[in-house]
Amino acid sequence: MALALLTVRQLQVPLLALMLLGGCASKARRVVRDRTIAAGMGPTGLFPWRLRRPFMVLMCVAELTLGIALIATAVRPGAGAPATITRAGTALFFLVAIGTLYEVRQHRPEAGCGCFGDLSDTPIGLRTIARACLLCLAAVASIGTPALTMPGSTRAAGFFICVLGLELVLIALLSPEVAEIGVRLGYSEPCELRRLPVTRTLASLRTSSQWRRHAAQITSDGPADIWREGCWRFVVFQGVAHGRPADIVFAVYLQSRRPPIRVAVVDTGLT
Repeated sequence: MALALLTVRQLQVPLLALMLLGGCASKARRVVRDRTIAAGMGPTGLFPWRLRRPFMVLMCVAELTLGIALIATAVRPGAGAPATITRAGTALFFLVAIGTLYEVRQHRPEAGCGCFGDLSDTPIGLRTIARACLLCLAAVASIGTPALTMPGSTRAAGFFICVLGLELVLIALLSPEVAEIGVRLGYSEPCELRRLPVTRTLASLRTSSQWRRHAAQITSDGPADIWREGCWRFVVFQGVAHGRPADIVFAVYLQSRRPPIRVAVVDTGLT
């Protein structure tokens, strides 16, 4: 029984490394595709625009560093204090993630967690927070376990595979991203019903040629108004055109990749 429990605790190390490196790779793919580091975010929406990029970089670097360190310290040469520090750091990372996800759910209920790039655009629910809690507990359980070794028998290998499979199924049940993958593989959702976070729309807008063309006219730090009509989301910024007050109105089509964007400059000065 003690040996089985030790095996379960040891299994958490490769599982945590897989989750961290998978999350980092998903965010990086989204950033490369959308050509903006602002595209991979969920929790960063809690911060002002100038802090979102540094926070996003810090989060990706932390995931990459912890994922590689977990693998490096899982074998005998890296065991000991380095392994303990890495696993404790991983537990702290997921503990911070739990608090952050809760805050985002309270203050930005329409935002996704951004954990796995554009697969995580679904608004944060209790399942997403429960997954972070599970991974935090897994990291705590892995602290103090010896270096990973290959199973010594067929029976041990079978137990190893069964435990890993059951835990992956549990994580899948707690992951809204699984349903999103199924939708993308088998169903094309009408744009009128498409759910796309406002943060994603703003990220696409701020990297567009239309934004660069009119950025000098915009005087407000953030949108004055945002609303949706059918397949389009409208974003209004206050500005100045030809020396007169104006509203710069952007219409952004609701699609994830390079959405069409239209713009109108409306004179709001009194005649």
